[in-house]
Amino acid sequence: MNRDIIVLGSMNVDFVVRVKRRPAVGETIHGSEFSIFPGGKGANQAVAAAKLGGNVAMAGRIGDDVFSKVVLDSLAAAGVGGELIVTTPNVPTGSAFITVDDTGDNSIIVIAGANGYCSKNDVDTLRPYLEKAKILMLQHEIPMETVEYAVQAAKQCGAMVLLDPAPPVSLPRELLSGVDVLTPNAHEAAFLTGRQVVDVESARLAAADLLAAGAKAVVVKLGADGLVYAQDGKFGSIPGHRVQAVDTTAAGDAFAGGLAVALCEGKSLEEACRFANAVGALAVTRKGAQPSMPERREVEGFLGN
Repeated sequence: MNRDIIVLGSMNVDFVVRVKRRPAVGETIHGSEFSIFPGGKGANQAVAAAKLGGNVAMAGRIGDDVFSKVVLDSLAAAGVGGELIVTTPNVPTGSAFITVDDTGDNSIIVIAGANGYCSKNDVDTLRPYLEKAKILMLQHEIPMETVEYAVQAAKQCGAMVLLDPAPPVSLPRELLSGVDVLTPNAHEAAFLTGRQVVDVESARLAAADLLAAGAKAVVVKLGADGLVYAQDGKFGSIPGHRVQAVDTTAAGDAFAGGLAVALCEGKSLEEACRFANAVGALAVTRKGAQPSMPERREVEGFLGN
């Protein structure tokens, strides 16, 4: 089956503890709630895009343990194609351990598990699909050599590349030159550029640096303060939506899914950012990663369409 969007990336199980505040070093505190959710940046983005009406397939590696079903069931329920997912024998599914405080902010520890086995050979099996796809979505929760190889493969096959550089690592110019849209948050943009990114103006400067480094377009996400986008030497900003944040986990993944779907539909970068901005805002009003992803009708209602 042909897919417009292919997401190559991580599939995790999220173990989430809600706390009044996150503990200091060496401190033990009581949590108020424990939950298990399907997660992983790749799977989150695939679910987000599918729930918005995108024709999406997930690619990557899952473990053969009991937790794999949590992820696979969630992908299937959202309408994400699973034909490109590889089960890795005798390896656990990737996992994330997340604390969420009363403000909705989180801290996350990720364990790669099967995600660490995603290889160049896996990318080679995607080539026939990439030749028919419009967009390849990538993140940094699989080996970087696989990410770099996938960028090259996508360009050779004519697919647009959206890269969410999280967790942040140094990106060579050769990789950035193959990225059509780079979507760092403020922390990641600061890491990549060496600039302190705290507001719209500093985000604009960071975006300019990343364009100069080779990316074709850059979107710097500023959370509740919105975003800055840059393309072809032109810059713009979009304010954030004022919502009651419950859990910020996967807000960036929700944004990425919305951006991919909008670009797939032929929207300009500005239009796609406005749509994705609303998707991310809605996602933070709910608990969990994939369960928080909004449906298309909710986003359109939120935007007044």
